Amino acid sequence: MKSLLIVTALLSSLTCAHAQTAAQAPQKEPYGIGLEGYPYPYPVHMLPLVNDGEQLRMAYMDVAPANPNGRTVILLHGRNFPGSYWAPVIKTLTGNGYRVIVPDQIGFGKSSKPSSELHFDTLARNTITLLDHLQLQKVDVVAHSLGGMLAVRIARAYPDRVDHLLLAAPIGLEDYRLYVPPTPTEAILKHEDELTADGYRKQLNNAYSPSIPQEQLTPFIDARFGIKGAADYQRWLRAFVSSGQMIYREPVAHEIPLITQHTLFIMGENDHNAPGKPNAPEALRPKMGHNADLAKAFASQMANAKAEVLPNAGHLVFLDAPEKFNDLMLNFLSSK
Repeated sequence: MKSLLIVTALLSSLTCAHAQTAAQAPQKEPYGIGLEGYPYPYPVHMLPLVNDGEQLRMAYMDVAPANPNGRTVILLHGRNFPGSYWAPVIKTLTGNGYRVIVPDQIGFGKSSKPSSELHFDTLARNTITLLDHLQLQKVDVVAHSLGGMLAVRIARAYPDRVDHLLLAAPIGLEDYRLYVPPTPTEAILKHEDELTADGYRKQLNNAYSPSIPQEQLTPFIDARFGIKGAADYQRWLRAFVSSGQMIYREPVAHEIPLITQHTLFIMGENDHNAPGKPNAPEALRPKMGHNADLAKAFASQMANAKAEVLPNAGHLVFLDAPEKFNDLMLNFLSSK
């Protein structure tokens, strides 16, 4: 009986010690809404800007090659990803002599989150201001997803600043207003605020690239949900929702056939991403998101365009099929 009491006391002591240790274990600090604390692969610089009378800062990476070829590429990110996701493409480009500029657009990543609404024209002006700041007259553009819509606007509004235009799985190849009814901002805010990390992972798997290893998606999920504990999280949330409304309200599909620069679409065969599709009437949903076919149709209408469709690849085409993507990208950028 005495032995049993000793063992019981020992187990109780160990349980209390474990509980005390767990209570003392430091909790992970949330990221700031400027992704403070979230690592980027290269040093981040800040460019002061004024948008709609508001003092803001635009974050960007400026990565120099070891053996410059005299060319510069600017990478334009998608809506759901920080600029850091371009890391493998940056490595490929710098390894082939390109200087690489990677901005986080205002409202995204490490850049300021404005109180005003986002607009593609404003983001385009900000991007040109960055090029002016870096004294870059003309660049090649590689753009993904929402960045593809922005790239179209830049190529049309500032044609002398863009040489080659590579659209990697862009969205905006159709006018989503033709399928999706307007959705109140407050309803989208509620939906995005209630989204969980598991729900977001499923969203990325289903709508983006189901073939990508899960560990590759984890940093993106961490970036999105690591800011939920930030004191000004609601400010980030409103900026994020504003970017979704921008996609819906400011289509670029009608501008794409008018692009005159050398243009290459690189599409994933399995990319059927269509923002707002769940909110479309059920009868219209099957008509949305035929992105590879849309890209091929646009390329056939344009003066200097081509579309490549990569099998077994989705919306994150440069991560799904990196070797093929890199070959196409480098051959295109070096073409005349």
